[in-house]
Amino acid sequence: MNQEPLSMLEPTACLGRIAILWRGDEAARRSASPETSRFSAVFAALADVGVDAEPVVYEDDVLDAVRTQLATFDGVLVWVNPIHEGRNRANLDALLREVAARGVWVSAHPDVILKMGTKEVLHRTRMMSWGCDTALYRTLEQMSVELPLRLAAGPRVIKRNRGNGGQGVWKVEALASPPDGLMVRVLDATKEGSEDIALDEFLKRCIEYFEDGPVIDQPFQPRLSEGVVRCYMAGDRCAGFGYHKVKALVDEPTARAKAGPRLYANKADPRFQGLRRLMEDEWTPQLTSLLDIPRSDLPMIWDADFMLGPPCSNGSDSYVLGEINVSSVFPIPDDAPAEIARRVADRLQAKL
Repeated sequence: MNQEPLSMLEPTACLGRIAILWRGDEAARRSASPETSRFSAVFAALADVGVDAEPVVYEDDVLDAVRTQLATFDGVLVWVNPIHEGRNRANLDALLREVAARGVWVSAHPDVILKMGTKEVLHRTRMMSWGCDTALYRTLEQMSVELPLRLAAGPRVIKRNRGNGGQGVWKVEALASPPDGLMVRVLDATKEGSEDIALDEFLKRCIEYFEDGPVIDQPFQPRLSEGVVRCYMAGDRCAGFGYHKVKALVDEPTARAKAGPRLYANKADPRFQGLRRLMEDEWTPQLTSLLDIPRSDLPMIWDADFMLGPPCSNGSDSYVLGEINVSSVFPIPDDAPAEIARRVADRLQAKL
């Protein structure tokens, strides 16, 4: 396993100034402070390695003021979801590209998010060993032709390109159908119960998804009810793990009753060392090469969600990638703030 990058753990001088940016209204801007924000542990960890960090609370109506603020920093760490209460990141991403072009380091840069933080990454990396039979639909017409053929082989999971919290994610299963059209059972990842509708009706619900880019189609993983493992990464190093049994896309009542909150573990947890080795030594290098992302441009915090695939010949678990989260990864394991701080310090030292 690769050695950890060296960072200045007992700094004698300030390495630089970093903004931590999140979305909020006027009241949130007035009350923002490192000590009381949800990122207090990140602020403290940055201070421990000699990095000054300050809060910047963003909303579209203060874009110009935030632009002026960000120009005074060496870098900015961004925690903003792609979709929040009907708002997207279009204006923010344009701003971040602008300040990055002027020399402010941005994590995660919007262009990096587009490469690795949308569902399209599932299709682009489908030939990696974390991949599966993943299809991509550029148009609704293509989806209407190809989806019925794939449903004939078993249930599929449809995912819009950008979203969070299960928005735009569906389990779709073919039913015995009347002569005049295919019927499907659909389960919205944000809902508890499935419904039986005509495929044409489901396709109508997907029309708006193409505004965000393509729609992704994966086979449903039968072991989903056993749980999802989340591997947190700080740059190209593991920062910890999360594990929980999920309700999303699980329609069997007994399995849903076993769902619970995500439990966190540090990067040394023996249960996940196989996954850690795969992420650090194999999958992340393959990902950056395939997507043409320089190692130094990897986000300071990102995660990959894995479902359990078929058992390997030696009895160990295989993993199937379900999504990569980049835009707003939080909450995080207890040890993750220190890992983030080390990567930030490395990045700032490289600029000195």
